[in-house]
Amino acid sequence: MSANNVRLGLQDLIFIYGETSSSKMHVAGLLPFTPPADAPRDYLRQMIDEARHQEVMAPWNRKLAHPRLQFSPVHTWVTDTDFDFDYHVRRSALASPGDERELGILVSRLHSNHLDLTRPPWEIHVIEGLEGGRFALYMKIHQALVDGYSAMRMLARSLSTDPESRDTRMFFNVPTPKRARRDPDTSANPLTSTLRALGGFGSAVAGGVGSAVDLTTALVNTQIRRDGGYAQIAGSASAPHSILNARISRNRRFATQQYEFDRLKALSSQHGSTINDVALTIIGGGLRKFLNDFDKLPDRSLIAFLPVNVRPKGDEGGGNAVGAILAPMGTDIEDPAERLESITAATRASKAQLQTMSPTAIVAYSAALLAPAGGQVVGALTGVQPPWPYTFNLCVSNVPGPQEPLYFNGSRLEATYPVSIPIHGMALNITLQSYADTMNFGFIGCRDALPHLQRLAVYTGDALGELEKASLR
Repeated sequence: MSANNVRLGLQDLIFIYGETSSSKMHVAGLLPFTPPADAPRDYLRQMIDEARHQEVMAPWNRKLAHPRLQFSPVHTWVTDTDFDFDYHVRRSALASPGDERELGILVSRLHSNHLDLTRPPWEIHVIEGLEGGRFALYMKIHQALVDGYSAMRMLARSLSTDPESRDTRMFFNVPTPKRARRDPDTSANPLTSTLRALGGFGSAVAGGVGSAVDLTTALVNTQIRRDGGYAQIAGSASAPHSILNARISRNRRFATQQYEFDRLKALSSQHGSTINDVALTIIGGGLRKFLNDFDKLPDRSLIAFLPVNVRPKGDEGGGNAVGAILAPMGTDIEDPAERLESITAATRASKAQLQTMSPTAIVAYSAALLAPAGGQVVGALTGVQPPWPYTFNLCVSNVPGPQEPLYFNGSRLEATYPVSIPIHGMALNITLQSYADTMNFGFIGCRDALPHLQRLAVYTGDALGELEKASLR
């Protein structure tokens, strides 16, 4: 194989195989900026022209060697010797002054379109016309090329903590020493986490008696034992039937919300919960109101699939093991403080269980926990509702982001909104990312299965206010 050719791994192949007319295997990020006060009128044109005249670095110059053989067991990346800059780097504009709703509509439309697999599978849209002279970057990347977290790290290398710096380059012009590896500690994508878990299921036995015992004990606690602290842990048959588990179409709807980190932290400290527990609580409150609008709120709580990071037992190096837990969203609980208490108890019990397990057993346990979800995918595709409960209704991920404000040639990055992947049987995916002193929520869903999705973002804000009010009692 040529030194310029890079063979795709199993997970990468799965994302290529998963590409269909309604399922799109790309992730994205929306990054709004405020330009510097001294920005010239042609500031964005200069930015693009400078990038045009610089080399496009790997992996951004790679395309599939045989894109039309989608289900080939072997795929390789090759260098695109005829790279079309203007295809990948595009200018878009809102009718000035564009507001957040109009920006969300544009991103929804852009995210609904497939990436061209005959080219390097990524695009970046420079969106002009936002209120106050602001602009945004919408970056879309196929999950087979670079996972979302690695892409954000690459993007961060093109940003600076110095507002006076004017020599930063676009992310695709910044050299990468080697191909970004998928970081098992920080994946924000549920498909990545699930595939990794499934790949490790058999290794629990190979990992030795200890791993097998860990796995067996955890499965008994989760799926069979329903007493003591284990009663708080959601099993694989806990989720109710919901409109969130519908077959999806090709159309997407994207919405955002941003909160001051200190607001969530204050609630976390007061209630002895994590920041993520508070986030789940306000999302649960938002979902409760959103589904009530359609008279589709299940009697039992919705269940979320949460990729989590847990330090292995006895690990001296401070590393973490990726795992998956299922947690209630408290949509059956009206009182927000009680909802937070319920969610906190459930996530604490699930994480405590993972911390008693070896890393190998954690991966295998996650695979076993999520395996029944295949039935809900089949049910969504066929339109036949299975008689048994679902495994989960949605995915909620939390990805740590930069703690300091970042700049691109003097333009201040205002937020980082992740845009993830809905799948058949899971029409809603919510990703959180911290940035500077804020927490940013990205809501992505099927436009047809979940109409008016932007209301959910608004209702999440309402739920935060209600939780703060309840906490004063």
